[in-house]
Amino acid sequence: MRRDMVDISEMVKNQVTTSDGIREMLSGSYREGFRMRGSDVDYMEWPNNHRVIWELSQSEYYNTHRQTLILCDCSDSPPGFTLLYLLSHSKNRYIQRACVRMNNRYHISSSKYRQIALCDSSQPGYNLTPHGPCASGTIGPKEIDNAHCLVSDFWPPSASSWIDRCHSWPQPHVVDDIVKNGCHFVAIGHKLGNH
Repeated sequence: MRRDMVDISEMVKNQVTTSDGIREMLSGSYREGFRMRGSDVDYMEWPNNHRVIWELSQSEYYNTHRQTLILCDCSDSPPGFTLLYLLSHSKNRYIQRACVRMNNRYHISSSKYRQIALCDSSQPGYNLTPHGPCASGTIGPKEIDNAHCLVSDFWPPSASSWIDRCHSWPQPHVVDDIVKNGCHFVAIGHKLGNH
């Protein structure tokens, strides 16, 4: 019942989010309905008017006057990592400040993006520090992990084999829901790369 209530409240809240607003989602054990002492609350948030695409042909699904498109370039990246570069100008201050110019393109630096998001999250009453891609710490009595991320409406091609591996668990309708909801990108840089 708690999980259903979280789903309903997010659905209502996100229906009133403007196209250029920030969408937020609970994740982890708290979203699943668990309320264990000492357990933190995990949040993910992303700009609603930015979308990551895997190939240029996917741009036809978006109004590029309202959506900033970001293209994945996995060609020189290890599995699970990608370079993200802007296809159009972004009005989002995190993304503007996190861009680095490489090969005549503006790529989003994971280290800069993470640092900018952490600084922005550090408001009065917040006691947050970097923890992987998250700003972690306390807000009042709650321990939180807040991940600023980007979203793709498409499932990653490199993860397509996962769909076929799921025969008995999770159930097929759950796998379909997961794939239909795309994926999120968090700012974790590869150990051997600067950005």
